[in-house]
Amino acid sequence: MQKAQIGVYGLGTMGSALALNFADHGYRVAVTNLETSWLEPFIKEAGDLAVQLVPSETLADFVASIAPPRVILFMIPSGPPMDAMIERVQPLLETGDTIIDAGNANFTDTRRRTEALDRTGLHFVGMGVSGGEDGARHGPSMMVGGSDYSWQQLAPMVQAIAAKYMGDPCVAHVGPDGAGHFVKTVHNGIEYADMQMIAEIYGLLRDGSGWGAAQIGALFSDWNDGPLASFLIEITGKALGVTDPETGAPLADVILDKAGQKGTGRWTVVEALKLGQSASAIEAAVGARGWSSEKDTRGVAADLLAASAPGADIPDTDVLAKALLAGRILAHAQGFRVMQAASDEFDWSLDLDRIAEIWRAGCIIRSALLDDIAESFRAGLPQDQLILAPVIREALADNIGGLRAVVSAAVLAGIAVPSLSAALAWYDSMRTARGTANLIQAQRDIFGEHGFERIDKPGNFHGDWS
Repeated sequence: MQKAQIGVYGLGTMGSALALNFADHGYRVAVTNLETSWLEPFIKEAGDLAVQLVPSETLADFVASIAPPRVILFMIPSGPPMDAMIERVQPLLETGDTIIDAGNANFTDTRRRTEALDRTGLHFVGMGVSGGEDGARHGPSMMVGGSDYSWQQLAPMVQAIAAKYMGDPCVAHVGPDGAGHFVKTVHNGIEYADMQMIAEIYGLLRDGSGWGAAQIGALFSDWNDGPLASFLIEITGKALGVTDPETGAPLADVILDKAGQKGTGRWTVVEALKLGQSASAIEAAVGARGWSSEKDTRGVAADLLAASAPGADIPDTDVLAKALLAGRILAHAQGFRVMQAASDEFDWSLDLDRIAEIWRAGCIIRSALLDDIAESFRAGLPQDQLILAPVIREALADNIGGLRAVVSAAVLAGIAVPSLSAALAWYDSMRTARGTANLIQAQRDIFGEHGFERIDKPGNFHGDWS
């Protein structure tokens, strides 16, 4: 039997979609799963593509069915399950074979696994995959980390199945070891902020202006034809227009206001802090999901904690659109700054304009904004700051007034907008030439003799605080 060109282990939602995507593009794909009972229904549901699939009941048969040097993609839970799988599969592999972890893994695990496998002659790839089930099946955005050798093996296949933006495959070899998973983590962090800011605008319209779900959904659909055009704006408009068949109410209105999370947003914030960077808009979005889980407490607090808010009219929809665009620009800027800091720290040489380009189709945060971001990186950034790039600076000048007006109105109305507020605070911090950290340094010198720098001469000094 003709051997497969790639193997896919793990036939859950994403793994099965990727396997069919490879098969759809003419590749012969070996497939298996921990629960082998999944194989028969998967092959049956593949229809005409079944001839491109090579199912195996055992891990040994699965590996043997792939032509060497082997490329094996694992779509299984991250963490200990991936370590256990490497231990099981490693004795079956040969020098030059490549293992791909396509799950949402912590990049530090990817770096550790890469180092361990480097000594064995095997190659390890951490590949971020974005786009959900539909993207995996019809064209995801993929961020590949690993050796040049493994990229040469993998490139033709992933370029074939990737989403295309004006013919350009939305996949790139972003760097070595954990670079791919780190970039995917930050993508998800930006996604958290983007979703939270959209939800905050929705909340202002619902609770501050009394709009119904369908009316808000229609507004988001209108916005998707302009500068705010993005996948998340598009699906927000659709979601708010759906009716619950059981109650006849908008489906969004019968969904409990508790949001889940799988960890990538937290990882973004943790790594940003380790790198001495601000990801405040993302951090606020992660915090908001945490607060949402405290539903019972919020129900009690609603009757016990006074808003003491004088009240304010919510700005019109044009101002709300400007606020959302400004907030999204700032959240993206924070995310890209974190990636630059990581690139410097780990010597990855991340190509940030290429990362922006491969996010323009297939991934969850795809949007019109990414064209301007990619253009800005190609032109070069003043002070290595995206917010100082001419095209971004101009967009902020046009829209920051809207963000300021919306945050002000929300505060006066007693309506929480944590991500939008954090984005505005960061913007104002960055545009303040003389801040207040001088006082903090004075305090630190008084209680800890940490010293300080002076504005009029170089060196480290201590004050006479007696």
